[in-house]
Amino acid sequence: MPIGERPGRSAQRGFTYLLLLFIVAASGVAAATLGTRWQTQAQREREAELLFRGLQIRQALQQYHDQSPDGQPRRPQQLQDLLVDARGGPVRHPLRQLYADPFTGQADWVLLRDADGGIVGLHSRASVPLLRRQGLPPGVEGGSTATTVDQWQFLAGPASAPALTQPADAQAAASAGGTPP
Repeated sequence: MPIGERPGRSAQRGFTYLLLLFIVAASGVAAATLGTRWQTQAQREREAELLFRGLQIRQALQQYHDQSPDGQPRRPQQLQDLLVDARGGPVRHPLRQLYADPFTGQADWVLLRDADGGIVGLHSRASVPLLRRQGLPPGVEGGSTATTVDQWQFLAGPASAPALTQPADAQAAASAGGTPP
C-alpha cells in the first residue's frame, strides 16, 4: 500500500470532481432559463410601454383634430406641434412630451399621413416579433392579426387609409429645411 493512502478511499476518488461538474452544468442550465425568462419579461414590458406611448400620441392627435379652430389645419405637420398648440384661443398641450419608441430608444416613429400631409397616426419602426396578440386596448389597429411590433398602428379618428408613410426623422429634416436621408 502506498504511503498516505488509506484502505477503502480508492472507491471515492473522482467523486468530488464529478459532483462539481454536475453543479456547474446545473447552474448553467438555470442561468440560461433565467436569461430567457428575463428577456421575455423585458419584451412584455416594452410592448406594454409601446401601447401606452402609442395610445397617448393617438389621443393627442385626436385632441388636436377635435379642437381645431375654423380655418386652421386639422392635423399636425410634425409631432412637435402636439406639445404646444397655439392655433387661436388659449394655448393647449395635447401631449406632455415626445415619447421615444421603447423598442428603438429614439423618437423615430414612422408617421402615417393623410393626403394633405397631416399626421393621422404612427407606428414603431422595429420589426420585432410580438408576444401579445390578444386583449389589446381599443385604438390599436392591426390587433390580433399583427405578428410584429411595426404592425400595431395608432390612428386618430376616422382616418381613411393614409396616403403617405414617412419616418419621423425624415419629416423633421424636411420641416427644418433639410433633405431627408
